[in-house]
Amino acid sequence: MAVSYKKLWKLLIDKDMTKTQMRIAADIAPGTLAKMNKDEPVSMDVMFRICKALNCEFNDIVDITTNKNN
Repeated sequence: MAVSYKKLWKLLIDKDMTKTQMRIAADIAPGTLAKMNKDEPVSMDVMFRICKALNCEFNDIVDITTNKNN
């Protein structure tokens, strides 16, 4: 499985919000944001806090796809 946060980054642009502003609003650690920048998975709790901070749904911020290498 592969994770992509491209939808989140586009949503932040639409909301005229930086990644740092989102990180502070969602109360997530800088290391967690670094993992997301590398398209690495993060906990559901983090995803929930981001959705709450941005007033959006889970599928608005992440795509999970089947990796052909698996």
